[in-house]
Amino acid sequence: MHEVASQLSADPTGSEGLDGGSGLRPGAARQEVARRFASVVADIASGALELPLPGSGRTAQRFAALRTVAQDDLCLARLVEGHVDATAILAELQEPAPGPTERWGVWAAEPPGEGVTATRTEAGWRLEGLKQYCSGAHSCSRALITATAEDGRRLFAVRTDGPGCEPVPGTWQAIGMAGSDSSDVRITDLPAVPVGGVEAYIRRPGFQHGGIGVAACWYGGALAVAEPLRGAAQRRPDPHTDAHLGAVDMQLHAAGALLDRAAAEIDQDPHDNSGSARLRSLRVRAFIEEVCSATLCRVSRATGAGPLCRDLRHARNVADLSVYIRQHHAEHNLAELGRLVARPENTR
Repeated sequence: MHEVASQLSADPTGSEGLDGGSGLRPGAARQEVARRFASVVADIASGALELPLPGSGRTAQRFAALRTVAQDDLCLARLVEGHVDATAILAELQEPAPGPTERWGVWAAEPPGEGVTATRTEAGWRLEGLKQYCSGAHSCSRALITATAEDGRRLFAVRTDGPGCEPVPGTWQAIGMAGSDSSDVRITDLPAVPVGGVEAYIRRPGFQHGGIGVAACWYGGALAVAEPLRGAAQRRPDPHTDAHLGAVDMQLHAAGALLDRAAAEIDQDPHDNSGSARLRSLRVRAFIEEVCSATLCRVSRATGAGPLCRDLRHARNVADLSVYIRQHHAEHNLAELGRLVARPENTR
C-alpha cells in the first residue's frame, strides 16, 4: 500500500497536535486531523486514493488501506473509516453517493441516555435529541444518523454543518482519540432524509462487513504500537525483549491473515446468502481486539516506561488504541459469539 502511505506523508514528523514542550494538545490535534481528513476525502473523490466497496471483489484492498491510514494516525482512520462506511451504506441501500466535497460520518451509537427521536411532519422528517459519540462532530458536513421513529429505529441522512446540529462542548474528555472529535451533538428540529426502511441499517449484510473494517483500523493501530518493541530488539538483543517481540509478531501475523480471509469470504458472499456474516464479524473483531490488548501489554512490559514517557508519538498511539478498541463490546460480544457457535449449524 505504498500509494496510501504516500498520501499520508504530509506530516512526516508525526507531530500533528503535539507540542514538544507540553505534550498533546487536544484542540490542535482535532484541527490537524480535520485538515488531513478533508485532504484524504478529496483524494478519494478524485480517485487518487481507492477504498473499494466491501464485497466488490477488492475487499482486501479496502481493509489494507484502512490499516495503513490507522498505522499512520488512528484518529484520522476513525474519520476516514466513517466516511467510507457511509459511502458503502448509501450504495447498499441504493442512495446517491456522497458529493465530492462532502465529508460524511456515521453516528449510530445508542448507549443509555436521551437519544434521538424522528418525527414525520408535513414538511418532512425532523430529528430531535442528543446523539452521543459523534466522531467528526466539527469536521463532518454530512452524517448518517440513527433515530427512533414511531414505527421503529431508522437511519437518516442529515447536514451537520448548519443550524440544528451543535456539538456539545466538554463531552469528549478522553486524551486517547482526542483528534477524532467524538463529542456529543445536540439535535434540534433537524431536517432529515430517510435512508432505507425500519431497521435497514442493522439488517443489511454490509453492517457486518463494516464492523470488520473497524477491526482493520484497530490492527493498524497495533502495528504502530509495536514499533518501539521492534526497535528495542534491533538495538540491543535481549531474550525477554525477543520473546515479547516474537509473541507480538505471531499474533499480528495471525490477525493480518484473518483479515485477508475475512475479505475473501466477503467477496465470495457479499449478500450473506450463507448467513455467516455475523459469526464472521464477531470472530474477527474479538480476535483482533485481543491481539491489540496483548500488543499494548507486551510492548509496555518489554520497553518499560521510557517510550510512554519520552516518545510522544508512541504515547499517543497507546492512548488512541486503548480507547478505540473499546468499540468492541467485550464479554457482551463474546457471549453472543458463544451462543452462535453453540448452534448445530455452526459446528465447523
